[in-house]
Amino acid sequence: MRKRILRRNMLRWLVSLALLVPLCAEAASVDNLRLWAAPDHSRLVFDLSAPASAEVFTLDDPRRLVIDLQDSHLEADIDHLDLSGSAISEVRSGVRNGDDLRVVLELSRPIEPRHFTLEPNEQYGHRLVVDLEYPGESAVEDPIDPIEAKIREQEIAASRAQTEAVAEGRDPDTVTPVVEKAQPHPKRDIIIAVDAGHGGEDPGATGPSGTREKDVVLEMAKRLSRLINAAEGFKAVMIRDGDYYVGLRQRTHIAREQKADFFVSLHADAFNSPRPHGSSVFALSQSGATSETAKWLAATENRSDLIGGVDGNLSLDDKDEVLRGVLLDLTMTATLNDSLTIGGQVLDRLGRINDLHKSRVEQAGFVVLKSPDIPSLLVETGFISNPQEEKRLRDGGYQQRMMQAVFGGIRAHFERNPPPASLLAWQRDQGRGGAGDEYRIQPGDTLSEIAARHNVPVGQLRQANELNGDVIRVGQVLRIPSS
Repeated sequence: MRKRILRRNMLRWLVSLALLVPLCAEAASVDNLRLWAAPDHSRLVFDLSAPASAEVFTLDDPRRLVIDLQDSHLEADIDHLDLSGSAISEVRSGVRNGDDLRVVLELSRPIEPRHFTLEPNEQYGHRLVVDLEYPGESAVEDPIDPIEAKIREQEIAASRAQTEAVAEGRDPDTVTPVVEKAQPHPKRDIIIAVDAGHGGEDPGATGPSGTREKDVVLEMAKRLSRLINAAEGFKAVMIRDGDYYVGLRQRTHIAREQKADFFVSLHADAFNSPRPHGSSVFALSQSGATSETAKWLAATENRSDLIGGVDGNLSLDDKDEVLRGVLLDLTMTATLNDSLTIGGQVLDRLGRINDLHKSRVEQAGFVVLKSPDIPSLLVETGFISNPQEEKRLRDGGYQQRMMQAVFGGIRAHFERNPPPASLLAWQRDQGRGGAGDEYRIQPGDTLSEIAARHNVPVGQLRQANELNGDVIRVGQVLRIPSS
């Protein structure tokens, strides 16, 4: 009896002692390190077996970045890291305070560090992300020329003033800002922002044979950029030109920063079945997706920012709330009309190269298309999840034909509707003579008034100029059909 009581008391004492002892947190191992170099930053990702607290700080003489991970150890081989193109010249590691890991990056240039942790998702486990941002560097390799940027800013300012006048019920003729007269004609290039989807730690979809979407669309983006740059009066700006990730909102920010006239994002579609096939073209929807496929696809593509761990937003904070809403509505309507028009041109040409998954331009709420003042399209070149299309998407000749179709549609639109200060507009003005079959839109013009003035039905005028509505822009040249 006394023995049973003694054992019971001993058990209670051990349980009480165990409750007083804190549970040890699981030690983390760094199982892999991944590095991506971009023109304006490098990103180093630590793949962790468990969460770990990190302290990141810089040291000088020599320039270094120190990353201390508590209760962690290194399992990865740091010697395999490809440091080319980054600010990192050497990586060293060591044990600190017995249980902690210290990683030291030797740096070749000034950086501004930023770090954050990410929870596991469908592709990766726990991660520590360390960004090395380069102060003053452009996100694109070949940024827009300052003189061209100034000319483009004047065009944007004039268009914005017109829109504000309409929104406030004022006569646009009285508020159009004075645009500096350039002598001779500016003859600026039309700037096309080319966005290769995904990249870096976000591979996108993967085909049955292991083809990664991020690799295929980057190759196609390079081909498209070469086609654009080879065309007189056009210039390409690549949103990413290597294997690194750019946030979805950052992509549109770069396009706006580079004064792009048009934004095209390239992807390779995927589904949970190998049967779907064909190319698709998407524009932004302000009210919702036009099909369940578009809705599902938009959610899939928008989820990329959760993988990349970045965010951002656009703002019109300098306007009051009511005016802000009206301005966005007017601007987005004009932008969306241009997007749908160009999308139809692109889709028609893609249909000559590949089957079409949908015979019309789809609309969905893609974050990457949400720039209010730049017409934008997302092109799904094919289903990488379909074995036959995966094989074609890897073929260089097929990629070239696809990109010729994409640029063909974009080029056709801008040849018909060139921006006022562009080389294409100058060429049209020079070759117009006295034919009288074209009209350049002036402040205060409406489509119905122009149609009445030239004795043509409004619908015929829309059709001749591939307009989806009645929104027109000052400086735009309309083709006047024969009555």
